[in-house]
Amino acid sequence: MSRVLIAGESWISQSTHIKGVDSFTTSSYVTGVEPLRRALEGRGHEVTHLPAHLVPGQFPGDAEALAGYDVVVLSDIGANSLQLSPEVFEGGTPGADRIDALRGWVGDGGGLLMVGGYLSFTGFEGKAAYRNTALHEVLPVELLPEDDRVELPAGGRPSAVGTGHPALGGVTGEWPPLLGYNRVRPRPGTEVLATLGGDPLVAVAEYGAGRSAVFTSDCSPHWAPAAFCEQWDGYARVFGGLVEWLSR
Repeated sequence: MSRVLIAGESWISQSTHIKGVDSFTTSSYVTGVEPLRRALEGRGHEVTHLPAHLVPGQFPGDAEALAGYDVVVLSDIGANSLQLSPEVFEGGTPGADRIDALRGWVGDGGGLLMVGGYLSFTGFEGKAAYRNTALHEVLPVELLPEDDRVELPAGGRPSAVGTGHPALGGVTGEWPPLLGYNRVRPRPGTEVLATLGGDPLVAVAEYGAGRSAVFTSDCSPHWAPAAFCEQWDGYARVFGGLVEWLSR
């Protein structure tokens, strides 16, 4: 069993309804973590979810806090949310460099998985911004300097090229289509285990005494439709395999 922290995979939506001369606003809180949580808990892992709005105030700030986990998953949560704690952003006082702490934790033996989305890797309009942080060197891939999203509205079918690697959890056969991903480039020494559109979809590497991995598409809609994240038995194998490889 591994102790897994999933940071991100939630959002707050606000809609304005205009009816003639009158209007009103509604808000909703949505999570996308459930398919991934179910998949990992179903394989016996202990999962803690830190929603996106709590990341700035509660993400672990040092090696001691990170030591409570074997694997950290960053999913659809930008670098600003990790870097700008309330005391730094609102109080204007020095605080913990949490991305540097995460880098050191991985180098000392931790496992890091980044899952794709509009606020992963470089992200929508470059707003995820991990390329400009110390975490970039930990990832097994090079990030683009510009918006890295590739939308596949008609669907694109992944190709598994490293099916014998334990990080794919023994998955076999054809993968369901995905609707998009973040484009990245593999680094020398990186093992690319699956591709989408000719680009890395699943890639893994060692970093110091630790390990890092990426899944460059989504773990929930919209890029991961129900056929992928709810109906395909390979979903739990892939993400379970990644977590188990990362935690050794």
